[in-house]
Amino acid sequence: MEFSERIKRVQPSATLGITSKAKAMLKDGRDVVVLAAGEPDFDTPKVIKEAAVKAMRDGLTKYTPVGGTVSLKDAICRKFSDENNLSYNSDEVMASDGAKHSLYNIFQVICNPGDEVLMIHPYWVSYPEMVRLAGGEPRFLAPSIEQGFKVVAEDIQAALTNRTRALIINSPSNPAGVVYEKEELTEIAEVCIENGIIIISDEIYEKIIYDGREHVSIASLSDKAHAAAIVVNGVSKTFAMTGWRIGYMAGNRDVIKQATTLQSHSTSNPSSISQAAAECALSAGIDDIVESNRLQFQERRDFLMELLSGEEKITPFKPAGAFYLFCDISRCGMDSVTFSQKLLEEKQVAVIPGAPFGEDRYIRISFATGMDVIEKGIERIKEWINTRR
Repeated sequence: MEFSERIKRVQPSATLGITSKAKAMLKDGRDVVVLAAGEPDFDTPKVIKEAAVKAMRDGLTKYTPVGGTVSLKDAICRKFSDENNLSYNSDEVMASDGAKHSLYNIFQVICNPGDEVLMIHPYWVSYPEMVRLAGGEPRFLAPSIEQGFKVVAEDIQAALTNRTRALIINSPSNPAGVVYEKEELTEIAEVCIENGIIIISDEIYEKIIYDGREHVSIASLSDKAHAAAIVVNGVSKTFAMTGWRIGYMAGNRDVIKQATTLQSHSTSNPSSISQAAAECALSAGIDDIVESNRLQFQERRDFLMELLSGEEKITPFKPAGAFYLFCDISRCGMDSVTFSQKLLEEKQVAVIPGAPFGEDRYIRISFATGMDVIEKGIERIKEWINTRR
């Protein structure tokens, strides 16, 4: 079978082997501690579920407009206005089958062959592959841990070429939980605006943020930043709705129009029932539930940091947001894939290697699970790294 050159350029997920093996071990009754989840362990709030049931009972089970129902798009516009100081009309927003789908659509409509998209180490695993699928070239910016894994305007300026098309900002970020401050985003926006660079702002973890920090959307900083940015978000992380598959994007109406055309020939509209549930999530006023979940995540982060305090062979980077701990395991004498595979085989603990995120000296530990699971997993990890030769 001969395959397209396009798919040949894409690397298979390096995490697939770890997660598939962990699931198989669990199915066989093995005592596996899973610290790999990329989704909240909380259930979707009841009011959202009830909205979905009502939608089904009311017969909202047919096709909708490709980019989402009018009422969902109105709810998205209100959300941006009320929470992010962003003003969009309905023709400047669209809904897709998850934030990943929104990002995929963006790259497909803005990238020509050879166009470069800047992304920051450590980056979410799908960014480079989606860019490659669109014919573009990922270009990596690699700030050090001493920089807090943050780039500054000068880093971006130095990386620009005549092929640079866009920059991805993910704040809070997966996997390191990096959160950019307003002043830092202002300088980044300025260099992008001056050079005609599209800013893709992935804000999916915006509500999962710690220590009194506030999320700032780079698109809200000025009229020019608003014009340069495409904002991506969704309901999956904030409302524990990963399986509902609703994401959304907002930006230049011509980009939205082209992305809608693309979506009309790929998936068509997102699930009508999930759209009703997402509309409820954005409109129901359940901030108390969202805040309760955030506080639990922060408590888990602090507990995890305490468990690893003083551990010489594994050094965590303290996240300011999201629900992952990115840990330096270079003193263990293994690359991240070997470390993760052996840890699963020998101690039945599943973590994600850092290599797919661009940092092979690190692993990602998820704290989207209970305190007892976290404690059990970390005790196994500490025992393993301190007894093996």
